[in-house]
Amino acid sequence: MISIKGPQQWKGSRARNDETSDIPREVLEKFGELGGYGILVPEQYGGAGMCNSQMARLAETIGAHDLGFGIVMGAHQSIGYKGILLFGTDEQKDKYLPDLAAGRKFAAFCLTEPSSGSDANSIKTRAEKSPDGKHYILNGGKIWISNGGFADVFTVFAQTPVKMPDGSTKDKVSAFIVERAFGGVTSGPQEKKMGIKGSNTAEVHFDNVKVPVENLLGVEGEGFKVAMNILNNGRFGIPASCTGSMKYCIQKTVDHITHRVQFGQTLQEFFNVQEKLTNMVARHYATESIVYLLAANMDRGIQDYQLEAAIGKVAASENAWWVCDEAIQLHGGMGFMKDCGLERVMRDLRIFRIFEGANDVMRLFVALTGAQHAGKHLQQVAKDIKSGSIGTLFGQVVKRATGGSTGADFGAVVDPALSDSAKKLDDCIKEFGKTVENLLIKYKKGIIDRQYELIRVADAAIDIYSMIATLSR
Repeated sequence: MISIKGPQQWKGSRARNDETSDIPREVLEKFGELGGYGILVPEQYGGAGMCNSQMARLAETIGAHDLGFGIVMGAHQSIGYKGILLFGTDEQKDKYLPDLAAGRKFAAFCLTEPSSGSDANSIKTRAEKSPDGKHYILNGGKIWISNGGFADVFTVFAQTPVKMPDGSTKDKVSAFIVERAFGGVTSGPQEKKMGIKGSNTAEVHFDNVKVPVENLLGVEGEGFKVAMNILNNGRFGIPASCTGSMKYCIQKTVDHITHRVQFGQTLQEFFNVQEKLTNMVARHYATESIVYLLAANMDRGIQDYQLEAAIGKVAASENAWWVCDEAIQLHGGMGFMKDCGLERVMRDLRIFRIFEGANDVMRLFVALTGAQHAGKHLQQVAKDIKSGSIGTLFGQVVKRATGGSTGADFGAVVDPALSDSAKKLDDCIKEFGKTVENLLIKYKKGIIDRQYELIRVADAAIDIYSMIATLSR
């Protein structure tokens, strides 16, 4: 039904990595020799020059074997040096990408601080230009940095004084490429974590680090934009990894229920067990559909995918947790035992609902981003009505009189066997649109404070997008 393939030496290594809270250096080096650290790096810089869909395949395979190792890989290339790929100058790319793509050097993404988790704009780390203007002097500290204990190159975000058009100076976030070799960069001990123990998580401190001005990443004062673009671009790696873990849980469960005998029957013969397995596979299928729809759109050059990436992150992290929980339930007491391996997967999966955007924050982002688009549409309607444009008004009247329309014939683009499902999707989109409009009319700008309603809007949007992705396959 579902096949997972990987290097034979991975068998059993995930338990060892979890026990020792470490991944052997030779494993990291071997992965570099295979070209695994430069999947999206162009060949001219020593990378594989592959696409996002291929990157998703790799993340999925690794996620099925060891999420801890997946974090090391993802922290390195999905966010660690992603800023250089997206915003780096030709000189910065020439200098850093070859070693990073080959795994000769490792990267880390340094954003989170004690006072700034989800609120990235509140960071305290500072970078101010030296008197001669040749360096930024960087001071501050970051916490919970993946690869922070051994990384050689860091993408660091710090407050910088920026001259405004009116002549005033204002602190704004800027991004920098910082090398450990610059001096003044130290790391704390490996953090003791609930899961993904094989990955390295540590504090990173910067004490009067002299960062050359040419290592400014992007435009001074636009570091928040850099950070959000990096996170949005790399976020699809999380659902891909979760998809692999779901495959592992399902495969392990299928093996168990086909051999375990109770009351004279194998577990697979019980309807309750069949229903549970069906729901596990359905959630996996929907999540996988989201992953590869998102990756394909990114490969086609679509730039506006931040909403879909957020939806994918929430859906995948929660579906994977649910599937793992059901797998443990179907294993019974065996599933609760450490030797089974599922408890490790559950511990590893827990972090995915927190980092790279906590799901609570991602839900608000999904709802408010969608409401913003709907709000702009309503503003145009109001403007046209005030100016006497009966075309817009007539369109709204017809739309409401006919129950609304998505403007799309889903039945024409899906297999005939799925026509009923396509009709349900169309109905859901109509009702969703009406609901969002009603909320905006009722609360206007106050909608941003209506978190109870926003969370429900986000859940509906996530379900609808899951339907779209599934039907599109």
